[in-house]
Amino acid sequence: MTRIGLLSDTHAFWDEKYLHYFESCDEIWHAGDIGSVEVAEKLAAFRPLRAVYGNIDGQEIRKMFPQVNRFTVDGAEVLMKHIGGYPGNYDASIKGSLMVRPPKLFISGHSHILKVKFDRTLNMLHINPGAAGLSGFHKVRTMIRFVIDNGEFKDLEVIELAG
Repeated sequence: MTRIGLLSDTHAFWDEKYLHYFESCDEIWHAGDIGSVEVAEKLAAFRPLRAVYGNIDGQEIRKMFPQVNRFTVDGAEVLMKHIGGYPGNYDASIKGSLMVRPPKLFISGHSHILKVKFDRTLNMLHINPGAAGLSGFHKVRTMIRFVIDNGEFKDLEVIELAG
């Protein structure tokens, strides 16, 4: 069983609530637009960090993290890319990879819109955790916690960051 804390689109904004809400997590995943090395380093110092770079991330972040990250955790293959779209409307830059070899979980960010949706066509869960930072049009900052247990996803929680 692996407990995951998932966030995206921090845009260089740091909030101590990230650590508070991810205290029970084994790993932290960031779906891009990290915005600063400092944010990445603080998250990585707290828990193991898996991440991808986003469209606003500079060369330092791009050297630290890939554009696409495919990995397996607790029996579940995961594919993460910042700009990825969603079921029925995947971005052209990742659609081929998803169709050829769908993971069990596809994670994207970019839209600042929290979305959890199962793609029946690809038999794959899609999660976009929304935006945890201040920059953007979103009115509520969000993150997600969930559990992967033997390839199954459980106990998904949406966290709204107020204030």
